[in-house]
Order: sequence, then structure tokens, then C-alpha cells
Amino acid sequence: MGIPGENHLAAAVVAHRGRVLLVRRSETERFLPRVWGVPCGKLEPGESPRDGVLRELKEETGLLGRVVRKVGESSFVSTYRGREVKNWQDNFLVRPLSFDITLPLPDQAYRWLTPDQLHTVEIDDYNLDIVRQALTRLGERSAAA
Repeated sequence: MGIPGENHLAAAVVAHRGRVLLVRRSETERFLPRVWGVPCGKLEPGESPRDGVLRELKEETGLLGRVVRKVGESSFVSTYRGREVKNWQDNFLVRPLSFDITLPLPDQAYRWLTPDQLHTVEIDDYNLDIVRQALTRLGERSAAA
């Protein structure tokens, strides 16, 4: 199950036609309630980050996706039951294979935003950095093609 006080996560930067999918977290979330970000979650024991990111995408949005590539890693510290937890995260650029979005909770929302529109929602710097990291890599690939 991993080392106590440590989580391993995977995040999906879902990009389609110049837009990125952002999802607003529920107000009932313990961590960053009502903040906009990319679909992300903890890996299951023994699960690879590539498998985990697609599972989390399906659980959090109902979408099927295809991993284009890993775009980076990040980490952050959170608090759970009064203890600090170190979170290690693999970030992936994902292409959607379906488009019928179903969110788990009624107070959640989603938007497809261009890079210039990212500041129109309450997104934290951590998620903003992940999106920029993925879009920079996407731009590098487009320029090389």
C-alpha cells in the first residue's frame, strides 16, 4: 500500500483542439474544495501511473482517454488527520477518446478552456503549472513535426 505518509498520484491534462479540460472540485472535498484543476487521483497498489491516470480520468469525468506521453512529475505536501503527507505525482498529456462527461457530484463543473482562458476560473498555481508543462511539451512536439 505504499509508505505511510506518502501518496503516489497521476494527473491527466486532457487536450483536444487547442483546449484543456478543467474540473471544479466539490465543496465537500477536504483538499482544495471548489478549486479548478485537472483530473487526478491516487494510484491503486501495484497500479502503473499510465493505467492509473486513465482509471482516474474515467472515475472523475466518465471519459475514456489515450495517454500521449508523460509530461513531467511534481510533488506537494498535504495534511491528512493532522499528519503531513508527501504526494508524488506523474503528469500525463491525454487525448480524449470519448466526450460525454459525467461528473460524480452535482456541485462539480467542467470547462474546456484555451490556454488564454485558464485564469477565468479559480485554478491554483500547482494545477496551472501542470497544464502549462503539458502544453509547452505539446507545442514543442508540434514545432518539431
